[in-house]
Parts: sequence; structure tokens; C-alpha cells
Amino acid sequence: MKLEACAFLAEACAARAGLEVDPAKSYLIENRLSPVARREGFASVSEMMDRLAADERLTLLCVEAMASTETRFFRDGEVLETLWKSATPKIARSRPDGVVRIWSVGCGSGQEIYSLAMLQAEAPAPTGRVELYASDLSERLMERARSGLYTSFEVQRGLTARRLVRHFENRDDRFQIARPLRQQVRWRRANLAEDLTGLGQFDIIVCRYVLDGFTKAARTRAVAQLARMTAPGGLLLLGGAEALDEAGFAPASELAGAFARAA
Repeated sequence: MKLEACAFLAEACAARAGLEVDPAKSYLIENRLSPVARREGFASVSEMMDRLAADERLTLLCVEAMASTETRFFRDGEVLETLWKSATPKIARSRPDGVVRIWSVGCGSGQEIYSLAMLQAEAPAPTGRVELYASDLSERLMERARSGLYTSFEVQRGLTARRLVRHFENRDDRFQIARPLRQQVRWRRANLAEDLTGLGQFDIIVCRYVLDGFTKAARTRAVAQLARMTAPGGLLLLGGAEALDEAGFAPASELAGAFARAA
């Protein structure tokens, strides 16, 4: 691949989605963009990259593909269990209407938000109710998530046999999340690098392993926006190994990776 094309892609990723991409890492670009090149009918990633500057639609597809999409069911499962059994009821009791709004940012193909939907089915909130929202930069991934269809490999990552039997239906060689769980989630394409405050505030924002892929400036803006969108007394949940040095949040000791909105 030409260095100029890689540099153009890196600039587009930063400008359109706040993503930090090293143009020298051609192996990563090749890996992320190979599926896009195949779908778009190009003989190679290099051939597709040569077209980016003249094709805005193609550029946006490549930007979406460069975002990290690693996810699985019940990733850091103990954290999700604690979030559901401890933090969620506590927040519900503090709300006049008992409603807890949970937003999964960068939901990818949906395993994380469906993990929360399974917890809701297994142990409904003792007070009030929980509303589940999910968003991602990629419309293509959002369509996959809405369908709730997963391969054998995907359901084997993080799911017990009991949960697979209880919450999924066989669809030929794939497995589909049961309709009641799919209907619990409200989906919306959203770019965290854009102004999303019109979506309102949420009591729990789950944004795990998303911010680490941002440029420093984009990350600072994103954290400030997440602080404005976290309701008073609410939580921002990052990955257990992720640090948060930006202003707007303070560590919440009861849950690994959780941060409370600063007063």
C-alpha cells in the first residue's frame, strides 16, 4: 500500500471519528480493510485505498472498519454481574421514577448489551425498570446487532450452555437471541466524535475499550461529552484495565473500571 494512501486514511479517521491510526502499520490496515475491499469488489486493499480520496462513501466505510470491534458475551463477566446486582438497584432507588437508563457506546455486534438483557431476564430489577440503549459508529455492525444472529464461535465465547439454551434459538448453522431480548434494546448509530448530547442523559454509560483507540484531543472531547451525558449519581463504566485521567469523573471504588460523574 502507498504511504500517501495510508496517511490519507489516518487523517480521515481522526477527522471523522476521532480514531488514532498509525499510517505505518500497514498490516493492521490490511487486516481491518480486507473485508471491505472484498464486499466492494476490489482486487486488493491497495486498489481500494487508491480510490479513497475521490470517494467519500468508501472513505466512511473504511473509517468505520478501522474502529476496534472486539467484543464478546459477558466480557469481564463479574463486572457486569456486579453492575447489575449492585450498582443498578442502587441507582434505581435514587430515581423518583425508578427508571435506570443504560447506554452501551461502541456496542459492535451487540454481545455486550445483550449480556445485560440476559441479566435482566434472569434477575429483573427489584425496583423500577431498566431501559437499554446501544450505539455504534458502524451502521453495518448495528444491523448485525439488531438481527441478534451469531455463529457457533461467537456464542462459545463467554456463554454458558445454560444461557445458550435459555436465551437463543437455532437458525440453521447460527444462533439468534430470543425476540423478547432483542426487543428490549433501542438501537441508534452514533459517532462519539460528534455532538450526541441531544440523546439526553443516562444513568449508566458502558464505554469499554473504546476510548483507547482515540486521538488524545478526541478522547478529551469524548470524555467531556460523556460527563455531560451521565446523570447525577450515574456511572461511566470503562474496561477494567483502562485509566481515566481526564476531568469530569472520579473513581467509583465499588466496581472495577467504574467512574462516577464529578459533582
